[in-house]
Amino acid sequence: MTELDRNWVAPARTALVLVDMQVDFAADDGAMGRAGHDLKPAQAAVAKATELTAAARAADVAIVFVRLITRPGEKSATLREYQQRRGTEDDAPLCEEGSRGAEFVGPKPQAGDYVVSKSRYSPFTATRLEESLRAMGRDTLVVAGLTTECCIDATARDAFERDFHVFIAADAVAAYEPDLHKVALKALELNCAQAFSTADLIMAWK
Repeated sequence: MTELDRNWVAPARTALVLVDMQVDFAADDGAMGRAGHDLKPAQAAVAKATELTAAARAADVAIVFVRLITRPGEKSATLREYQQRRGTEDDAPLCEEGSRGAEFVGPKPQAGDYVVSKSRYSPFTATRLEESLRAMGRDTLVVAGLTTECCIDATARDAFERDFHVFIAADAVAAYEPDLHKVALKALELNCAQAFSTADLIMAWK
């Protein structure tokens, strides 16, 4: 396994990107919990991401909170048809604007943090995230949050395509199915990112 060089994730060049750590994805009373998904992996990842966020604050690493926000009537025609084909069009909406389900779990944004609201898997789609990171002088992203095979994957790949250096906090990301998490992480490491433990990343920021 490659050893993490602290220069790769030096605080002055790095942003910690926390993806979709919201009630509907990780809390017992959220949509995924009510649907019967096993939330233990997600909740464990949120706990590790909380540790990572505290270390990032102490080291003056920039922190970006990414959240999914949906609104009634704004679902794309493509998504509607996709859900119809799968028979999931009647599933409960996720992270509706203003709902409890859209609230953050784990660490909360503080003054100086950057908050990105998205409607797609990737926070780079139809937002100013890339421009904001460039303005902050950040060319390196450490990614944590939910879920490994979906929005973590989309975030990492989009970031790499935009010439950011991408690192995944391997124990601070999770999927609802362990095999999905394992395969998604393996694919990301093969193609566009390097994965390290929360402990390794915290040590690099000390």
